[in-house]
Amino acid sequence: MTTWKIGCIQMDIAFGDVQKNFKTTKEKIAHAAGLGAEIILLPELWTTGYDLTRLEEIADQDAEKTIEFLSNCAKEHNVTILGGSVANRRHDGVFNTFLAIDSNGSVIKQYDKLHLFQLMDEHKFLHPGTSDGHFTLENTSCAAFICYDIRFPEWIRKHTSQGAEILFVCAEWPLPRLSHWRTLLISRAIENQAFVIACNRSGHDPNNIFAGHSMVIDPWGNVIAEAGEGEELLIAEINIGDTVAIRKQIPVFQDRKTEFYY
Repeated sequence: MTTWKIGCIQMDIAFGDVQKNFKTTKEKIAHAAGLGAEIILLPELWTTGYDLTRLEEIADQDAEKTIEFLSNCAKEHNVTILGGSVANRRHDGVFNTFLAIDSNGSVIKQYDKLHLFQLMDEHKFLHPGTSDGHFTLENTSCAAFICYDIRFPEWIRKHTSQGAEILFVCAEWPLPRLSHWRTLLISRAIENQAFVIACNRSGHDPNNIFAGHSMVIDPWGNVIAEAGEGEELLIAEINIGDTVAIRKQIPVFQDRKTEFYY
């Protein structure tokens, strides 16, 4: 049975200080790799935090600097880096983009956050994506989601009904809604019979306190590992074959009646 050793880098993020965040992240990736993590997941908007009003100024043009940075880290440590998400300035606006980089340093996925969180004014400064989060990692079907996406079960199910077995979530989820974070993630794992690997940030910015509690959840909904509220490197090992075994045991996907759903 294939196993993956996952590292979730639950870190505080310096508000709007891109260079400081690059330095901190480089150190934390090296630490995670040194502890044997083969796949490393970062939180949402880790280069800038929620400094939304300055995104036009501090967002990375076409994510070029961030991709170069993550690619170099991946090759140096021979790890896959799921680079959370970054503020990505393109010709048609700024997007919140999930980046997946393999151990050779190649980009295997860019996913722009589909659901923008109006309560934190994301829709005023960011453009929504238009494509899905599917990608393949070591011949395993995976999917990427960003924070608010997990409140939309139909978006998650679109991916798992097309074969996704591992769901990677990066987030900046606030502390007052910690119970929602935990409940939603566990629910998404159970109903989709999929692993959920979720990396949240810790710390605070001028307007928010963040929840931490990064989690690794198996397809039964069992919490394999969970961080606290502070900065923490969460390490967990998962058995990829568990997804297929559980889907055979309770054939939810075979028993769906999609003709009645929409």
